[in-house]
Order: sequence, then structure tokens, then C-alpha cells
Amino acid sequence: MMENEVFLSFTFYSTILILKMYVVAIITGQVRLRKKAFANPEDALRNGGLQFCREDPDVERCRRAHRNDMENIFPFLFLGAIYSMLDPSPAVARIHFLIFCVGRVVHTIAYLLRLKAPARSVAYSVAQLPCFSMALQILLATTPYW
Repeated sequence: MMENEVFLSFTFYSTILILKMYVVAIITGQVRLRKKAFANPEDALRNGGLQFCREDPDVERCRRAHRNDMENIFPFLFLGAIYSMLDPSPAVARIHFLIFCVGRVVHTIAYLLRLKAPARSVAYSVAQLPCFSMALQILLATTPYW
């Protein structure tokens, strides 16, 4: 498997995306601390009192960005892994993975920095293109076996 150039490329971009998700989780925690907005009473008590067990719009924005990552990156991980087994052109596969990765990074930046519309939706849409392409190729390759 480590001789599979496509899978190695997929592994590289997937790891970048997972690390990006960790960064968003860390940012969420830092915003919680800065805004004193804790989800759990025990955390609020440790940081000033139960009045800080509350929601905050900035924390919720970070959480939405993280949730959106999970809704999009997890399917990419499945599609990319299966697509890698189809023996696609390494250059074409790398373009698929790169476009998705850059789209997701731009989407997160647009979300967290509140960039003007349509920056976030364009980034989302661009990132979906390689996923649809991979899904279609997987279906075309597996249809004869159903």
C-alpha cells in the first residue's frame, strides 16, 4: 500500500485535514476560555461560577465550523480511500485531493474570520467537486458488480 502513489497522496492531504480539524477544536476551546462560555457546569465552576455555563455566538461559530468539517471531511476520507484503490492517474488524483484540501482550509478561514459572502459557500462548493467526481468514478467502477 505504501508503494501506491495515489494512496500516499491521499494520506498526505487527509492528514493535513485531520490536523486542521484539531486546530479548529483547539480554537474552540480557546474561544470558550476567552469568552467564559462553558458547556458544562463543572467547567464553569472551575472558571468563575455557574453563570458562565452558557452559550456564546463566537463559540457557536467555532462549533459550527467544526461540525461542518465532520460532515464533509469524513465522507472525503471514505471516498478518497476507495478512489485510491481504483488505480486512477496519480496526477489527477492529486488534483482531486488538493482541491478538496484547499477548499476546506479556505472554508474554515472564511467561517472563523467571518469573510464576506460568498467566500465560504464558494469554498464549500469547490471542495465538493472532487468528492462528486470520486463518488461517480467509484460508482462507475463498481456498477458491474451489483
